[in-house]
This record gives sequence, C-alpha cells and structure tokens, in this order.
Amino acid sequence: MDLMQPVLSELARAYRALGLPLRSVENEWGPGQVECTFTAQRALRAADDFLLFRTATRQVCRRLGCFATFMARPALKGYYPSGWHLHQSLIDGDGRNLLAGPELLSYLGQSYVAGLLEHAAPSTVFATPTVNGYRRYKPNSLAPDRAGWGYDHRGAMVRVLGGRGDPATRLENRLGEPAANPYLYIASQLVAGLDGIERSLKLAPRDDEPYSAERPLLPTNLGQALEALEASALFRRQFGDVFVNYYLKLKRSEYGRYRQWLDAVRLPEDEPTQWEQDEYFDFF
Repeated sequence: MDLMQPVLSELARAYRALGLPLRSVENEWGPGQVECTFTAQRALRAADDFLLFRTATRQVCRRLGCFATFMARPALKGYYPSGWHLHQSLIDGDGRNLLAGPELLSYLGQSYVAGLLEHAAPSTVFATPTVNGYRRYKPNSLAPDRAGWGYDHRGAMVRVLGGRGDPATRLENRLGEPAANPYLYIASQLVAGLDGIERSLKLAPRDDEPYSAERPLLPTNLGQALEALEASALFRRQFGDVFVNYYLKLKRSEYGRYRQWLDAVRLPEDEPTQWEQDEYFDFF
C-alpha cells in the first residue's frame, strides 16, 4: 500500500476535484488491486459518477506512468477477480427508507429482492457483459454462483445490510463486474426489482450457506446470459425489442469471436486467455 500511496493520493484529489463523493480508497486482495467506495446517490447520478470515475482513474494513472484496468480478471499471475458491488436503497418522497421494517426487510423490500432474484439470469448480461467477467462466478470466491440472498453474507448474490428497523438498511448486489455499462446495470436492477414489487412476489428464505443452497444457478458464460435475455419477456417489454435484439446481436458477435479463437488455439478455459487480455485489458 505504501508503494501505491502517491498514485492513490493523486487519484483521491482528482475524484474530489471532479465532485465525485469519495468515501474510501482501500487496498484489496491482489497486487495493485484497489477498492473505492462512494456516498450514495440517486440512480442516474450514480451512473454518471461511475462513468466519470472510470475515465478519470485511467487518465490520471496514465499521466503518472501507471496503468489502470477495470477488467474483472486480468490474465496475470497472482491477480484476484474484481467486482462491482452495487448498493441499492429505496426511499419515498420524504426520504424515508422503504427497505427498513420490523424484520430484516420491509414487505416492499422483500418483493424488490424477490424480483432481483427471479430475473437474475437475464439481468446478468447487463451486470457482467464481458466474456472475462464470468470467471468471477465460482464457489467460495466471495462472488455469487446462484440466485439467492443472505444477511451480511458476501457469498450471496444479494447481501442485505442493516435490517430490523435500521434506517441505513440497504441491498448489495454482488453480480456486477467493473466493466459493466453503469446505465444498463442500474436500469436492469430497477426493472427487476420493481417487477417484484408490482407483482408482490414472495421472498424465499435467506441462505446462510449460499454456495450449497438449492437456488437457480447463474449463467456460467456470456452465451448462457444472452440466451436468458433473449427469452425474457420483462426486459423485452421494458427495454424494448429493438434494443434487446440489437444488444443480443452485438454481444453474440463478441462471444462468437471468442469461441472462434478458442476453437482455433484449442486451449482449456480454466484461466483467462490471451484473447480476453487483448480484448478487455486496455479497453476497460
């Protein structure tokens, strides 16, 4: 951390100068891996801020002779996957927290989470839109591998924080990767969660052991996630057929190029490939 301090100090100054609501900069598991947290914002402002944060980080690092990437799992030895854990709150017009209640979640909050879980498969492609990002979804990896929820459990897809009357009660969806489009990622959460509220969906019991719970498994690759999106009546209705079909065509081209490369080199998929490194490392 001491070696990184000059760079992190410059980054923190840049974030504040740009008006980004920085809360913390923390050292993470892997070499050179850093976590930044920000004060809660309204959804659209949060998306704007994330895009500015990602761009500013790369520019400042380049000026300092460093390189920043938001690729989930670089093809470098000793590096750990990175995720984008999206915290979510619901408030009314007076600013009251609608997730808080006498139980871990209010009835409205339970239905919102139930919507996130019911539509987890098709929303995954917006939270994790790259081939590389699906390398995070492994058992016992602090990333989810199935659609469940838990109380303050980092292995669950949806992690509930606070609870039982706590005015700071919120949700953390751990699906996302740092390369996600913030507007699509956040919009997919709202679409899924609000569908749960509108239909008064009932929330399944929480999972104290998320990696062994009997819950629907998440897509294990980009191709599976695209199939789930294609079949989703909700996202076709809310995002529109024109957008969904265009997005499917775009991402299937990306996934097809990866499969074509993989077939040509005949390498196992156990570790990040050179194709992923060439495709994402510098782009994100």
